Amino acid sequence: MILIVASNPKLSHIWARHLRRNGEDALVLSTQNEAVSFLRNCTADAIVLDLMLEEGSAFAIADFASYRQPDAKIVFVTRDTFFSDGSLFTHIPNAAAILQEQTPPNDLAAIVSYHGRAS
Repeated sequence: MILIVASNPKLSHIWARHLRRNGEDALVLSTQNEAVSFLRNCTADAIVLDLMLEEGSAFAIADFASYRQPDAKIVFVTRDTFFSDGSLFTHIPNAAAILQEQTPPNDLAAIVSYHGRAS
């Protein structure tokens, strides 16, 4: 299962559609509360996580996931360049990649599928 937590529903559904074309199960959520509730009860192979989440904190989700599901790889997506130096990898132990929001959906799906299989 690939969990997508993002504020932009149109974009997150495009990502989910591309992941499903790759044979993945994908679930789209939009808030910290929804994501934490899911991670308490279900297993994710990988998480696509919007760093600029509007409702809640991406870091809180990542922290909870690293505690509750340390094998779930997190692929962060951002429209900012703040973590372009790679410092995010020192803070989030299961961070696997940081992608720009404009990354083509096929590329994002391939990266997420790869990390989901590796977990």
